[in-house]
Amino acid sequence: MELQKMNGHSRDDGFDGVETMTEHEEFLPSTTGVKKESRFTDFEGKTSFSMSAFNLSNAIMGSGILGLAFAMSNTGIILFIILLIFIAILSAYSIHLLLRSAGVVGIRAYEQLGNRAFGPAGKILAACIITIHNIGAMSSYLFIIKSELPLVIQAFLSKHENTGEWYLNGNFLIIIVSLCIIFPLALMKQLGYLGYTSSFSLCCMVFFLIAVIYKKFRILCPLEDEYHNSTIFADRANVTDDVCEAKLFTTNSQTAYTIPILAFAFVCHPEVLPIYTELKNPTKKRMQNVANLSILAMFVMYLLTALFGYLTFFGAVESELLHTYSRVDPLDVLVLCVRLAVLVAVTLTVPVVLFPIRRAVLQILFPEKPFRWLTHIIIAFCLVFLVNLLVIFVPTIRDIFGLIGATSAPTLIFILPGTFYVRIVPVEQEPFLSRPKIQAACFAALGFIFMVMSLSFIIIDWVSGEPGSRGGH
Repeated sequence: MELQKMNGHSRDDGFDGVETMTEHEEFLPSTTGVKKESRFTDFEGKTSFSMSAFNLSNAIMGSGILGLAFAMSNTGIILFIILLIFIAILSAYSIHLLLRSAGVVGIRAYEQLGNRAFGPAGKILAACIITIHNIGAMSSYLFIIKSELPLVIQAFLSKHENTGEWYLNGNFLIIIVSLCIIFPLALMKQLGYLGYTSSFSLCCMVFFLIAVIYKKFRILCPLEDEYHNSTIFADRANVTDDVCEAKLFTTNSQTAYTIPILAFAFVCHPEVLPIYTELKNPTKKRMQNVANLSILAMFVMYLLTALFGYLTFFGAVESELLHTYSRVDPLDVLVLCVRLAVLVAVTLTVPVVLFPIRRAVLQILFPEKPFRWLTHIIIAFCLVFLVNLLVIFVPTIRDIFGLIGATSAPTLIFILPGTFYVRIVPVEQEPFLSRPKIQAACFAALGFIFMVMSLSFIIIDWVSGEPGSRGGH
């Protein structure tokens, strides 16, 4: 997949000339007079702008939203907002670098960008990082289903305790959910078809947000635990007398975890190029608008969820927000409905996360093969089967994928987009010492800093034996 040199473009044309040719004349311009061989990366996009935005928003939205109120309690409102804005802007810039690199060489596959930048080793590295990260994300979603679905069923059946019925066994439930919902959706040929399930998933999370805002005006502080006749703040050793006062700026032992949590909350980069490939009338500007709209929507949801969750519980908020509501009133019907909505949302997100993994596998094992349904189905089944095995048989998978997330997320957000830009954009267009390339190099260096920070926090947790509140995606 080589792009012929652009000798006819002046410096003023810059990227616009390259992108215009690659995106409007032909997806991958032919360097010969022979008709180019069809490849699965050359799919003619038919997905609308709105469906693409739903899919990317769903890819951004993760289980980490449940921990953002706790993150705000460890930073204060103003500092949290500053960090959230900072990370959202960096995420949009990261996608900008990816789209620039893809536009220059006419490639809309993350793995092929790795191949263009660093050869076969770069292609394999990118594919492996995407696979590991997204398997970790899928596992985190299935773990939520495994732990929360039995509790929701138990509550709706008015059972006070789990007496061991099969329908209250989390392992059986994730197998049933995987076979009946996740696997059929994963068989969709194109990611764009999941726009409808993604929109429904986002509606579930909007319902969650509305419930959080509503509860702010229904739950009074200090919080009384009716079932134990005690104040919930009583067992929080670091709580002071002003427990019902919102902090604008604050720091404690958990504050350092907030930056990685927020950074990982906007991870969607493995899905960007597949969505770009299937976008109708694809241009870099159009896809950037999809990304900006999705990031803005998730920014608003993250901010409102964190703010109203924090203003409800203040210093008593737990690392998993729904657990805090259940602690106040375990039989609250609204909270039960919200838990069910969150379960539906994470279930419908799993197929979206699976698509980039299958694409990575295809890029490594069958790069020159046309689409085949048998290969498509077998890869989907193997991935769902593998993730189910991990969730069922590995009890400490949270720490394992915490370690994976601390390395793969900064790589996907910062390191690879920055290095791709530096390596792929021709020096005729952007010299190595030009401002855009220096910015991209600094951006990649920032990713290494995030990685070192995240790994340090995890190692400190392991050594001290006091797990921190690492956020999942």
